[in-house]
Amino acid sequence: MKNLKTRRASGRYLLPGIAFAIFALAGLYLPLQAHAQSTVRPPENAATTIAPPGPALQGGVQGNQSDAEIWHDIRLGEVGAVSIPNRSAGQMIQSQGEDWRLYREGPVHDYLGYAILATLVLLALFFAIRGRIKVEHGLSGVKIKRFSTLERMAHWLMALSFIVLGISGLNVTFGRSLILPLIGKDLFGPMSGFLKLAHNYTAFAFMLGLAIAFVLWIVHNIPDRTDLNWLAKGGGLLSKSSHPPANKFNAGQKIIFWGVMLLGLSVSVSGWTLLFPFEHSFFTDTFVLLGNIGIDVPHLLGLAEPPYSAIQEQQFNSAWHGIVAVVMICLILAHIYIGTIGMQGAFDAMGSGEVDLNWAREHHSLWVDEVMTKETDGAVAAPAE
Repeated sequence: MKNLKTRRASGRYLLPGIAFAIFALAGLYLPLQAHAQSTVRPPENAATTIAPPGPALQGGVQGNQSDAEIWHDIRLGEVGAVSIPNRSAGQMIQSQGEDWRLYREGPVHDYLGYAILATLVLLALFFAIRGRIKVEHGLSGVKIKRFSTLERMAHWLMALSFIVLGISGLNVTFGRSLILPLIGKDLFGPMSGFLKLAHNYTAFAFMLGLAIAFVLWIVHNIPDRTDLNWLAKGGGLLSKSSHPPANKFNAGQKIIFWGVMLLGLSVSVSGWTLLFPFEHSFFTDTFVLLGNIGIDVPHLLGLAEPPYSAIQEQQFNSAWHGIVAVVMICLILAHIYIGTIGMQGAFDAMGSGEVDLNWAREHHSLWVDEVMTKETDGAVAAPAE
């Protein structure tokens, strides 16, 4: 009797239990099926009545198109129609962003790093082979004025701001791979935030120094025939023989000047567009202008033809800004070397503004003759007391 009651009780709970298990399995199965349908490629004959992105077909009807084709177009950056003023909202996926990320973290990261390392290695080898370039006849102890206070102010404003920009900019490119593993994210985050602000605001000081230096020195940096002779003899840097005659700026310094001015202008323009994003079409305008004179830059570089979207402009600006900045860093490293440990007496020109007379005669003999002539003429013309 007891066993009969037990069997009846078990039967009473068995049917509800089976029903619950069926519903539970169904509840698990249906979401899995829905997920599977959303992650696998739809059948080839699947079609949708949703209007695909892109222009309408003939007759104003876009027709049926498979979901796979629609998402393929969207993934490639196809732009659809939107009813709001922001037309860029019609682009669901900006596929060029992935290209930019891979380019920035791949070739840009690697080759720019190699360029800086190669510059340092070459300078070290040059110093080991050539040694420090000394004043051949020794220091005379007589000083001659080379740069005014305003000239030195413009130089140091440009130089010190560029050092800040260089350090903070290199942190953007190489910080995550080189600095973060060494100091940890707790320190790297605040440091990078500070460097970003320093980079943004110091940029204006650099542009000001660049403009002042251009106005002050453009007249002394126009190429002339003496530069050809200086370049032919390597400026006397490769041998210990006498240095070729030069004016206030020799050919090497003129190359530095024009390199800094042109690269500085380019990096300033691209930096400005990064500071004030989505307001300029620098690359579209430049490529169209060059195309009008027969230079098809997008074709040469394998890029899409302009016009470019606002976000594409920012991606181009970011890549170009980093490349030009590193080229400038390599150029300035050579300038720093020759102005400090590479040449005896060179630092005084921007340190005190006065250089030793023997140093000036060896490196800028034509300029010294000009200064001496002016001083002599001034002394002769002065009335006797």
